[in-house]
Amino acid sequence: MAITEETVKYVADLARIKLTPKELEKLSQQLQDILGFIDKLNKADVKNIAPMSQILPVNPPLEIPGPKSGDERRFIQRGRDLRSSGRWGSTNVLRDDQPSTSLPSDKALENAPQREGNLFGVPKVIE
Repeated sequence: MAITEETVKYVADLARIKLTPKELEKLSQQLQDILGFIDKLNKADVKNIAPMSQILPVNPPLEIPGPKSGDERRFIQRGRDLRSSGRWGSTNVLRDDQPSTSLPSDKALENAPQREGNLFGVPKVIE
């Protein structure tokens, strides 16, 4: 599939983005390069490669002997025993999920260009 400058101009118009001729030429080439790379990926032989569900490697928890006997094991990750915490198998947790207060709607909308009650106002775009 080829990306032409006309296609990029059409999409830019839909998005209400004004592009100079130089920007239009550069963006058209960049998009064409991206599609070329995707075409290369589509041609790659991946029959013997297992599908991935993670973008990060899954780090197994640290296994250490339990405090009572050498046979008992605890699985520790970031200082927590995963089996007793109900989080066994939940690796690569980058931070604890902690509830916090939400941003008040007045604060969220204070810089909105258009406001309709407690909602963001947006222009209707139908082609």
